[in-house]
Amino acid sequence: MSQGCDLSILEELTSNAKKRQDNVLNKILKANANTEYLSRFLEGSSDKELFKKNVPVVSYEDVKPYIDRVANGEPSDILSGEPITAFTLRHVDGYNQGKVMIFRFTHPISTTPCGLPLAPVVTILMKSKHFLSMEKRSTIAKEIIRCPDKKQSMYCQLLCGLVQSRETRLSGHLSEWITDLSCRDSVSIILGEPNPELADLVEKECTGQESWQGIITRLWPKTKCVETIVTETLAQYIPVLEFYSNKLPLVSKNYASSETFFGINLNPLSKPEHVSYTFLPNMAYFEFIDVGVDGGTEGEIVDLVDVKLGHYYEPLVTNYYGLHRCRVGDVLQVTGFYNKAPQFRFLPCLVGMLLKGEVMGSRLTNNLIMELERTHNGGVGFGALQRCEHGAHGAGSSHGAGCHRTLRRQDGLIGALEVRIVQKGTFDSLMEFFVSRGDSITQYKTPICINSVEALKVLEDKVLARFFSDKSPPI
Repeated sequence: MSQGCDLSILEELTSNAKKRQDNVLNKILKANANTEYLSRFLEGSSDKELFKKNVPVVSYEDVKPYIDRVANGEPSDILSGEPITAFTLRHVDGYNQGKVMIFRFTHPISTTPCGLPLAPVVTILMKSKHFLSMEKRSTIAKEIIRCPDKKQSMYCQLLCGLVQSRETRLSGHLSEWITDLSCRDSVSIILGEPNPELADLVEKECTGQESWQGIITRLWPKTKCVETIVTETLAQYIPVLEFYSNKLPLVSKNYASSETFFGINLNPLSKPEHVSYTFLPNMAYFEFIDVGVDGGTEGEIVDLVDVKLGHYYEPLVTNYYGLHRCRVGDVLQVTGFYNKAPQFRFLPCLVGMLLKGEVMGSRLTNNLIMELERTHNGGVGFGALQRCEHGAHGAGSSHGAGCHRTLRRQDGLIGALEVRIVQKGTFDSLMEFFVSRGDSITQYKTPICINSVEALKVLEDKVLARFFSDKSPPI
């Protein structure tokens, strides 16, 4: 498809956003109105007003019993008018063009009780025939991605990327600890004949420099950008990426989740803090709930074209596959419009997480857990941590930070921030804990709020010191 055609489609979609949304909802309801789930509310009707009046707002947990029934072998029409052929655990958008180096890992495919495959979508994709076209644009072969040993797979993926960093060969020998035969065979084909000059260059850049600053551009000099996610909790890695990439553009192309594909970034070279996503009205039917200052929800539910500039919303998704008015949990702010389609930026929190802590008496306390690279003489200055706590509240300009400052000063509703200093490596241990429980290492995000008792224990066991600030943050 040509660029001109792409732009014309975008213009049509965004200019006719309301019509597109109405058509999407009508198509979804006609296909699914007679399912067991929707028929309770619509009695076979595809009327939009009846849908808004009768179909409840739900979370994933509310529809999980229906999903479990399909997984256990009951007919798909419990939820969907079309046959359900697989369950995917995560939506990952592929690359459309160019040769890319991207770390991918697969997991064993399990099955539901009735035999449907169950795995992250990237695993199903990497083990399907559709990967053949993607493989041509990738620096790695499918056998390396499919290696069950994540450490061997990571090493081989990185090696293949280095081999092709200058469109030449790196070395003729693969480390003996790589025992997966598929990995060894695939990498050996790519390695070709030895190239000691390139090997020396890689060694010099990795071990002969005082710092790894700019290591990405030093090893891959033709790199034009780093494609990554810069929203939500992953925003914390922006300084790290800028350090290693010599401040190459960080590109966040789209906003997608397990529920649906939401929208695209029309200004991909914008700075991470300015990234907004234009919602595409043909992807799903979108509604939005006004988000109140305390992290709850209030006000009416509005359609995509009726959101207001500057307001905060939680999106609801009605998709083609059986989710209806399902809460996503993200908090978004309207930053503008492209034709009739709104543009949103993320807030660095989820609904219900704007204020979290432990209730002590009638006050809510807030814990900030910090892992420091180094401290003066091995100690931590109390005054410095007080100023840290004070500055954290004072400097924040987000919706959540403003709310926190206000409630912190009102009637002592929120107590002082507790700063906990933990041992170096604590957050690595936290990541290892979640990965050991099945989280993908490539999709792991350092949590902003932890409810797991076991995960909290990982942090508690490594606390070195605790501090409280008595100062109230400025309004």
